[in-house]
Amino acid sequence: MLNRRTLRTKIMQSLFSFEQCKEANYQLALDQLEDFFQPDLNSMEVQDKELLKNQRKLSKNTIEKYFHSGTIPTTADERVDKAVADAILVYNNRVAKDFSFFKKNMISEVDRINDYYRSVLNLIIQFAELAAEEKKLNFNNFIYLPWISAFRDHSELFGKTSKGSVNWNGKADQVKDWFLSIVKTDEEFLIFCQLQKPSFEDQKSIIKHVVRKLILGKTGINDYFEQEDIRWAEDKDIIKSLVDKTIKSLTEENKTIQLEKISLDWEDDKFFMDKLFEKTISLESAHKELIANNTKNWEVERLPLTDRITLEMAIAELINFPNIPVKVSINEYIELSKHYSTPKSSQFINGILDVMAKELMAKGVVKKSGRGLIDNK
Repeated sequence: MLNRRTLRTKIMQSLFSFEQCKEANYQLALDQLEDFFQPDLNSMEVQDKELLKNQRKLSKNTIEKYFHSGTIPTTADERVDKAVADAILVYNNRVAKDFSFFKKNMISEVDRINDYYRSVLNLIIQFAELAAEEKKLNFNNFIYLPWISAFRDHSELFGKTSKGSVNWNGKADQVKDWFLSIVKTDEEFLIFCQLQKPSFEDQKSIIKHVVRKLILGKTGINDYFEQEDIRWAEDKDIIKSLVDKTIKSLTEENKTIQLEKISLDWEDDKFFMDKLFEKTISLESAHKELIANNTKNWEVERLPLTDRITLEMAIAELINFPNIPVKVSINEYIELSKHYSTPKSSQFINGILDVMAKELMAKGVVKKSGRGLIDNK
């Protein structure tokens, strides 16, 4: 099941990608100005190359001032002003488009975890059907596992896996190749299939083995998922946990399964993701200056991007989520920095956040209520 740490990770990854796109869009704006003030080789008029050179330089200086101040300065050259205004308009349109994309994609990535979870369960069914087609070897112990029947009989799982990205339609050859090269040749799988009367624990062990070692282990199946999902490294652990709980839900007395919910309250989680994503991007300049003032000789722009995003996310969360205790937020972003930044970043983040949190609380900017208020006394 998803937790807030996973959600913060997804948000940070989206913010990182968004910031990289912003930098690329900035370079495109500079390139646009560079191209605009190049000599027109098709013109019959004499080109003033020195003037064009000066206009290129002036236009780039002007747009750089805009990105530092947020306002468009005017010059004595109307042509420069028009070119800069056009470049800024194109830049802002690109950034707005990227913002919309990454905000939606962030949510879609979480939805895809649920799809992959169901696709793993469906893959087990596919393997059982292929095992039933075998003529030389007897795979009945696997074919008639109670989990196989439970997966097939579950109306919600069947409905979800019969269409969309969670089924294996159109990939029959790929699935068959996996069965022949990975499942059918696995020693533990073959030993189980030869047992005379496998116990319930034997059955549970083999279904877990198929999932953990053959599907999600170091095999070609895992490689396939890794190619499909750019975030597979962290998503796999969530999927493994969901499948494990699903397997555990079937007992000797109750031969049905319970599908796991990826979130207890997905609407609330989506609200958290959307709000934190938006508030981090729109963080006030005064709060960014707070980071700069507390990073000693480091300017915010010179910080590693992951560190800067981590700090900005932390401040946005401290300010905008009154029910999350300060200590919880700080600890979460320290953990985030351990996994996604430089080796020394966690100590750096810890020290900076502690100082900034106290300063924000002293100014009354951070106001906690309920459990958060109690935790931060």
